[in-house]
Amino acid sequence: MAEWCERIEAIKAQLPEGVTLVAVTKTHPVSTCAGTVDCGQLDLGENRVQELVEKAEALGPEVRWHQIGHLQTNKVKYIAPFVHLIHAVDSERLLAEIDKQAARNGRVQDVLLQVHIAQEEHKFGWAPDALLPALESGMLDALPNVRVRGLMGMATFTDDRAQVAREFSGLRTLFDGGDSAWDTLSMGMSGDWQLAVEAGSTMIRVGSTIYGARG
Repeated sequence: MAEWCERIEAIKAQLPEGVTLVAVTKTHPVSTCAGTVDCGQLDLGENRVQELVEKAEALGPEVRWHQIGHLQTNKVKYIAPFVHLIHAVDSERLLAEIDKQAARNGRVQDVLLQVHIAQEEHKFGWAPDALLPALESGMLDALPNVRVRGLMGMATFTDDRAQVAREFSGLRTLFDGGDSAWDTLSMGMSGDWQLAVEAGSTMIRVGSTIYGARG
């Protein structure tokens, strides 16, 4: 556990003021999450809803849970009572379901809109040229229990750092052209978070750099 704390602190020491680290604890046991919290790292990220719910029940209310993976509409109700931030909102249908479930729980749910910036078809997200017109069409007007805080994106998995930097830069440009109230740009993972921060990321999602490669 001491190694985790040292790695977390080493990453945080390199982050500019205002950039948040989300420690990605997916596939790791509750004990790992608890150890991470003991290090003072309270922002934890999970991909799978069932795993997120089980860990949240075990660790209590102090943790700020981030749903960072693709989210199916029929799973929203399970995390709606407590999730801190939903990163990967990729459709109007999902937005509507989040609004409905947040209302049932008396909450206003913070979300990020996922933009498809990678040259990989299997990744999700709004097409960059479709996002702002969708927002300008008023799609959020009837969703009072959803608060869009900004954007999220995943770069292409490639060794071409110039390509990754271009993709992050394009997302930052889209972010800057969006709502002036947006304050969160979630981009950057273990292999590329430095490039993301250089491009203006305000939130990075890091797992293997902290915990080591998953077996």
